[in-house]
Amino acid sequence: MALTDSTMMPLGTSAPDFSLPDAVSGKTKTFADVAGERGTLVMFICNHCPYVIHIARELAAVAAEYDPRGIGFVAISSNDVNERPEDGPEYMREFAEKYNFIFPYLYDETQEVAKAYDAVCTPDFFLFGADGKCAYRGQFDASRPKSAEPVTGADLRASLDAVLEGDPIPEEAQVPSQGCSIKWKSG
Repeated sequence: MALTDSTMMPLGTSAPDFSLPDAVSGKTKTFADVAGERGTLVMFICNHCPYVIHIARELAAVAAEYDPRGIGFVAISSNDVNERPEDGPEYMREFAEKYNFIFPYLYDETQEVAKAYDAVCTPDFFLFGADGKCAYRGQFDASRPKSAEPVTGADLRASLDAVLEGDPIPEEAQVPSQGCSIKWKSG
């Protein structure tokens, strides 16, 4: 399992907009469609990645906990399905249902959205405040597959709480996410 660290979008960056199909509902979603009143979490994930599978149940629990508090959630898969067919839309729907995702799971076929966010790994998390500016980018928590560290979502939960309270999240508290590299199209 090759490990890739997230590139850490500069804090204060405005959320890049997108218009992508939801693999679950079939409807096209934009950033405005998924944005929460108090903040928005944009996640780059995929179906096959052991790092995503490792946190998927707790990720769904975090969304269920914070969505009612005004945080919008969206997941995006940007992998090249020629290289990873199991990351295609029909399997994305199954994955979302298996883990009880309450948020849209969008398919970025052109990979333009991943590039706009400078996403490089799965999972890769980008939390934006109510103003649409990046407040946090980093890891879900310190747990990794085959580690003794429990999956808690501690880093992300602390960041979500800070955004809800209107508190800044210190840059030194933002640890890069780690996971599988996004499978880019050749050329």
